[in-house]
Amino acid sequence: MHPLSRLFSHARNYRREVRIASLYSVLNKFFDVLPEVLIGVAVDVVVNQKASFLARFGIVEPKDQLMLLALITVFVWVGESLFQYLYDVRWRDLAQNLQHDLRMEAYRHVQKLDMAYFERNRSGNLLAVLNEDINQMERFLNGGANDLIQVFVGSLMVGGVFFVLTHELAFLALVPVPLILYGAFWFQRRLAPRYGAVREAAGALAARLNNNIQGIATVKAYAAEDYEAGHIEQGSDDYRARNGEAIRLSAAITPVIRMAILAGFTVTLLYGGFMALNGDIGVGSYSVLVYLTQRLLWPLTRLADLTDLYQRSMSSIERVMNLLQTPVNIRYDGRALPKAEVRGELAFEGITFAYEGSSRPALDGVDLRIGAGRSAAFVGSTGGGKSTLIKLLLRFYEPQQGRVLLDGVSVNELNLQDLRRAIGYVAQDTFLADASVAQNIAYGMPDASREAVIEAAKSAEAHDFIVALPQGYDTPVGERGMRLSGGQRQRLALARAILKNPPILVLDEATSAVDNETEAAIQRSLDRLVVGRTTLIVAHRLSTVRHADTIHVIDGGRIAESGTHEELLALDGLYASLWRLQTGERRAPSRV
Repeated sequence: MHPLSRLFSHARNYRREVRIASLYSVLNKFFDVLPEVLIGVAVDVVVNQKASFLARFGIVEPKDQLMLLALITVFVWVGESLFQYLYDVRWRDLAQNLQHDLRMEAYRHVQKLDMAYFERNRSGNLLAVLNEDINQMERFLNGGANDLIQVFVGSLMVGGVFFVLTHELAFLALVPVPLILYGAFWFQRRLAPRYGAVREAAGALAARLNNNIQGIATVKAYAAEDYEAGHIEQGSDDYRARNGEAIRLSAAITPVIRMAILAGFTVTLLYGGFMALNGDIGVGSYSVLVYLTQRLLWPLTRLADLTDLYQRSMSSIERVMNLLQTPVNIRYDGRALPKAEVRGELAFEGITFAYEGSSRPALDGVDLRIGAGRSAAFVGSTGGGKSTLIKLLLRFYEPQQGRVLLDGVSVNELNLQDLRRAIGYVAQDTFLADASVAQNIAYGMPDASREAVIEAAKSAEAHDFIVALPQGYDTPVGERGMRLSGGQRQRLALARAILKNPPILVLDEATSAVDNETEAAIQRSLDRLVVGRTTLIVAHRLSTVRHADTIHVIDGGRIAESGTHEELLALDGLYASLWRLQTGERRAPSRV
């Protein structure tokens, strides 16, 4: 399906607005063509006077005829101006509303896509689609749609006047029109792949810029500014080259159209002039034909800009529509799960999962149960599969084999949003919105009172540093919380989980990136938070999990050992080796 058809098929709610805006464009063009006709009538009045065209309607005196023409001219210009205002407002409002709705629909759709999609696609490319591509569509609707309608309608109206005045000359004058249209579409077909390449290059450049800005601290620390500037220059050069290819082709449209216009105008000027000299048509009619030829053919030079704008927009619309049609592989609907009814008993049965493109599974036949209100820790080497279990519970991914159960029900059968509302998630890489401290603590809970926010901050031992900030709880934290230290960000994330008061708590390396003092403060908060709720803890620091009810050592996607801290030390296996490595303890001498 053509991109424009896909867009308007998708935006059915706006069909009435499109029809009204199109009607205003047609009426504006109708009034726009009339002044040329009035000029010809005025010439006819001056030349033929009492024998003019208007005299046939009972207005004999030339001065009265000119007064009537003046009144009609005022009416025509007012009508043209009125409908120009109306179509301008309608098309622009339509463009603004449609781009807003389309951006929000696309963003909401992106939020529903599985995590594997984000691993396959660069964030900068997604930003280009959600921002620049949708803006490009808006530019087309702002002016391009009206121009296309008016070129088409103007050609029909002028052609009609030509045929009324002289059939013979009309055919000759209109011969260039189909050639011009064919040439425009010929260029348009060849511009399509070039502008597709331009949009792809723009997305790649946006991805590089986004990545470098996010990692600006590392770039500076390694004095890699020139190196990264070279990467950006390479991407910008590619974008410039793709644009240059499209521009060279697009720039050729106008000269080609001008030559066709020259042919049509010359035919009218000469052939029509000969007809007027021979008395076949009047001087007024000849004036109308000359002016209308200009009015008919000259706007066709805008087809160059229209073709360029149109093709850029179609490439952008194609990318937006493709994004919207990306299938959502995670099921969102299902059984309602009231948070108050969640006991928190978890089970992982025969779980096997491999990431896309990986040659070996991250989890291989994992079976384990976690009782309601119990704490379970997962430790082991990096890449062993610890965090993957958490992602499967949160349904960021679906296992290839096996199932995850909550209170005896497969999580796949539960409403996804209800499931996630029942889980408090504190990750190593804390996400903070570009908002105030209080808004970040109440993230996802807009109805939370200020008193509840403060109480949660106190429980996370964050209250003291918050009140010391310039605006206290109303202090903006900056993009991704960059105005706060790592430990402060982590305490806000913990306060957020406390305020949520979930029946299930997930801590994924929640204290790995903080100093000892902050870790101790967070640990005190966690000791209070885990009481009475099912808790899953992923950690590299074994000191943070030694008091868990059960510790599972995951190695190579399998559970290698399970038990309490003391039981695992007595087993003298992988856990004991890790403990000795982190604490510096020596292996006890073997008894003979």
